[in-house]
Amino acid sequence: MFFPDRIQSIQADDRVLEIGPGATPHPRSDFFLEKRFSECDALAQRGRLPAVRLNRPVVHYDGGRFPFRDQEFAYVICSHVLEHVDDVELFLTELTRVASRGYLEFPNIYYEYLYSFAEHQNLLQYKDGAILWMPKSETRLVDFDAIQSFLRSTLEAGYDEVIRSLKECFFEGFEWTSSIRGSRVFNLTELVPTNVDVRPRAESQRPPSNRELVSEFFRRCGRRIKRLRSG
Repeated sequence: MFFPDRIQSIQADDRVLEIGPGATPHPRSDFFLEKRFSECDALAQRGRLPAVRLNRPVVHYDGGRFPFRDQEFAYVICSHVLEHVDDVELFLTELTRVASRGYLEFPNIYYEYLYSFAEHQNLLQYKDGAILWMPKSETRLVDFDAIQSFLRSTLEAGYDEVIRSLKECFFEGFEWTSSIRGSRVFNLTELVPTNVDVRPRAESQRPPSNRELVSEFFRRCGRRIKRLRSG
């Protein structure tokens, strides 16, 4: 989860469900819902992160309708799950059936075009109160897999600084109340974010350039030489 601070409306006595906690369960969750996977598939689904011990009740299911009563929970957390599901419309219907409020987070099309994880089935975007979606299989992303496999390997090696620095550009995260409208689209341009603003990096956060590094190296050498001569 990239925006935990956006979860703001959970009340002290709320019964909270989290769907697909993976390796990073939210501390406020009371129950977990997990889809059944083989151990190998489960590892891929949680981004190859190690499994964690969930010390609260876990319910497993095979997809489709959630195994809970209507409005059984006050709040449902669903972070980085919607891109994985087989049926987006059914999943959204089930979210609003079992809870009246919740939080959703998922990657957008910019992230998918860079990394295109095979486990991600859907391209998603939140616009005007609706989740727009399109099956990734209907695009030509697979044509670029040789490039994306390299980019995925950089993430696995820990080179995620760009993603974390520009997380607002690559991910959506928001609370919803009462209902969530889904809309199937057929044109990729409808999934392109319209509110992304890449601001210049603050001078204090900017890494030094090669020229600056070389200049600093020679300054340090000069100071060391002066100390040696004076000593």
